[in-house]
Amino acid sequence: MADKFYAPPIDEYLPQNGNRGYRVSRYELDLVYKVSSNRLSGRATITAVTTAVQPRFALDLSQSLGVTKVFVNGSKAAKYTHHRGKLTVTPAHKVPSGGALVVAVQYAGTPTPVRGQWGEVGWEELTEGALVASQPNGAASWFPCDDHPSSKASYRISITTDSPYYAVANGALVRKQTKASQTTWVYDQPEPMASYLATIQIGPYRKYRVGSVHDDAVPMQAILPARLRANFDYDFARQPRMMAEFAERFGPYPFGSYTVVVTDDDLEIPIEAQGMSIFGANHCDGRRGAERLVAHELAHQWFGNSLTVGQWRDIWLHEGFACYAEWIWSEASGGPEADDLARAARQNLARSPQDIVVGDPGPRLMFDDRVYKRGALTLHALRLSLGDPGFLGLLREWTARYRHSTVSTEEFADLAGRYSTASLRPLWNRWLYETALPELPAPGATR
Repeated sequence: MADKFYAPPIDEYLPQNGNRGYRVSRYELDLVYKVSSNRLSGRATITAVTTAVQPRFALDLSQSLGVTKVFVNGSKAAKYTHHRGKLTVTPAHKVPSGGALVVAVQYAGTPTPVRGQWGEVGWEELTEGALVASQPNGAASWFPCDDHPSSKASYRISITTDSPYYAVANGALVRKQTKASQTTWVYDQPEPMASYLATIQIGPYRKYRVGSVHDDAVPMQAILPARLRANFDYDFARQPRMMAEFAERFGPYPFGSYTVVVTDDDLEIPIEAQGMSIFGANHCDGRRGAERLVAHELAHQWFGNSLTVGQWRDIWLHEGFACYAEWIWSEASGGPEADDLARAARQNLARSPQDIVVGDPGPRLMFDDRVYKRGALTLHALRLSLGDPGFLGLLREWTARYRHSTVSTEEFADLAGRYSTASLRPLWNRWLYETALPELPAPGATR
């Protein structure tokens, strides 16, 4: 009988990413990083289950990292090739379908970002330290992985670095040990996480509490340079209120804690990671000049991190929701109403080219601001159609039903249909699958 090859859905936007024949359940990363030379060495232990019998399998890993040894299921070193970002491993013995697969990869090198049509993503060296910003395909810049958004697993990340520096990764800090001039930080992320959301941040930072001891529904912390503390305390003072507001609107916060990192360097845009958001020093200006971005990144913990698209064409389910959360926070905090912001956004979009299909924008335009804004407008049109009680009920059921899993536009449309007596197909067609920009319904016209 011929071997059957498992074929996960290939992402048309990133056809070279993602791999066949197995499903990862856990990554354990033991890393050592030298700040002064930007030198990374590590051992990645990847636990998976095979979904087919096949003679070899692959992992995504940048060519900037050299592989020294690979072991499969504890046996002697396995054969492998490393070419064009793919680490292809040939076990000494075939693993049966449904069998346990434990792969250990030893590697080292000078990590560099992955270059693509969206610029450089992944591991980036800072003036003092490093950051990781991997969306959509930069995870392979620092560890071997199945770099597909639908491949979600738990993580343990151990990072050893020079003792003057603070190192933070996803999840809870479970151990910290200093020996000689180096400190080892060990973090555990039990909730499933897509590889592009895994992160490490290293810099001359200190740790602070966000909010008072009474804001304990969700523990929140900040990791930042001491020089930015005063600005941060003002700029992020309303984050506990924001967290409470979003938990009421979107359902319970999906992770054990929330961390904000502010780098000592300026960043063009904030960075999304699971259980964490990363801002540049320029976003901490002491005037709350970036508060809408604070809301945007926090909302991604529900929309993008807990609920993650299975295909990048559905990215509006991340960015449209996070953009709409900016408007929700505005009206909740005494600023302009969401309806006013939506109509202003539509007016601005009307002056832009009408050549984008939000529900499938293509790889070149997947991070276009029109996907963000028109995605948010799609949600506002839906809110006007369903009314506030139905719309908020839908959001809470959406985040509960698909908590810690992958989602699609079709699944959201199907669930939304249960909250409407009329067909929503015309709404989806107009806002997501046609290039012409629709008009918004009159305020409250259909409530």
